[in-house]
Amino acid sequence: MWRFRHNIIPAVQSIRLNWKIKFVLFCTFLALIEEAITTTMTNCAPLLGVQIGQAYITASANYLDVIALHGVSLFVSFFVAWSLLLWRYAFSPFSVFILFGITGTIVEILFGGPAHIAEYGMWSFVYGLTVWLPACCVPPERTARSPRWWHYPLAVFAPFPFMIFFPLLGIISLFFPHHPTIHFPPIQ
Repeated sequence: MWRFRHNIIPAVQSIRLNWKIKFVLFCTFLALIEEAITTTMTNCAPLLGVQIGQAYITASANYLDVIALHGVSLFVSFFVAWSLLLWRYAFSPFSVFILFGITGTIVEILFGGPAHIAEYGMWSFVYGLTVWLPACCVPPERTARSPRWWHYPLAVFAPFPFMIFFPLLGIISLFFPHHPTIHFPPIQ
């Protein structure tokens, strides 16, 4: 992302769509790529001498299951929230990277327990990079105000109510009422 940002940013900015829609679509595209990588890593467990399910990084070994019922479908609502935050406030792309990294770490803590707080650095790069490059593509000439100090901690938690307003995961889950939250036994 860093290496090719000077080519990607103008290409994305030249797409004839509202920048808020482009932001959400670009974030979603990057999240889909990230989940493809992590699902592939989960399926590569046999290459490390263990069975799938003994070592894993995703909730399932099935990519479509991961994106529809465990990951991307939840985060689309967060991307919508950030498009509105960036419409209102001129957060820098680096701030968006850090703040969404904290949000992602909180999600991991809520899902997997407090031990995930020690993984903040990793989750910052997983979640933060999902929004960093799209944030670089947001037009600087928009009429957004400079954020005050309290907008930063609020921005960490602002995406959570959007799970109610934009409940893609909840809608998909209605069709799979007995779907497990994770398909593997706990790692020992």
